[in-house]
Amino acid sequence: MAGWKAYYIRFKHYLQLERSLSGNSIEAYADDLKKLENYSELFQGYQGPDKFSYRQLQDFVEWVAVLGFSAATQARIISGIKTFYKFLLLENDIKQNPSELLETPRIKRKVPVFLSVYEIDAMLACIDRSSPEGERNLSMLETLYSCGLRVSELVNLRISDLHLKEDYIKVTGKGNKERMIPIGKVAKKLIQNYISQVRLLVPVKKKSDDILYLNRRGNGLSRVMVFYIIKDLAVKAGIKKTLSPHSFRHSFATHLVEGGADLRAVQEMLGHESISTTEIYTHLDRQFLRDNILSYHPRNKK
Repeated sequence: MAGWKAYYIRFKHYLQLERSLSGNSIEAYADDLKKLENYSELFQGYQGPDKFSYRQLQDFVEWVAVLGFSAATQARIISGIKTFYKFLLLENDIKQNPSELLETPRIKRKVPVFLSVYEIDAMLACIDRSSPEGERNLSMLETLYSCGLRVSELVNLRISDLHLKEDYIKVTGKGNKERMIPIGKVAKKLIQNYISQVRLLVPVKKKSDDILYLNRRGNGLSRVMVFYIIKDLAVKAGIKKTLSPHSFRHSFATHLVEGGADLRAVQEMLGHESISTTEIYTHLDRQFLRDNILSYHPRNKK
């Protein structure tokens, strides 16, 4: 048991210090490793992870499948175990990586929910701009859509990250990776209006003095608050889709691909590590075209 505990500690330090992962991500990796430890205790005489062979790891993967986890969860567990063994190889705890050839189950990617330009305009039109919160919300959602931000990137956006004269904003994404994103004239003007007309009047708390979007108490907004704002506007606009802040990010990417944007440029703006993650929007674009052809081609009209 002491051996496994030592591996947990070292692996967590590696994920935190060298991979710059969040606390939640680190705990998810630790949970994957815990499953391997449980398997070792049940079937392998509680041997250490450095003693596992490829065949034994294959048996572990089959055991995980038998437990009834979904294909997506199985894939995540296998990915976590592979990361752990790469760490062991890096630390010279093992000479060969037994997880290298492990196969993950095929996952059918869900097409993400996105909004049409008309639907986004309808939601934004429902915002009451006569209130300070309304002016903030308009600026916030326009920036979310115009720059394709994750909700965590939006709520953590700082005034010092704005380079509006150059028409760029700096965003800190997953793994503390920074990227520069172009910002359009509409979003830029709304940010300037919010800073000069609304934020200036908010009693800012010291720890939030550089945070762009604040609540009425002078603290940064929570991700949950952004979710509720979007949900409320969707109801007001009569939109029946199940939306989240990520729907605006999906809409940003979808509309770029539909407009003919280079996929590599979209990948760069979204901050995706792999182009394969961005490629889902090409599939979504093809679905959009298919739906239009089936709807409007004369041979398909009843």
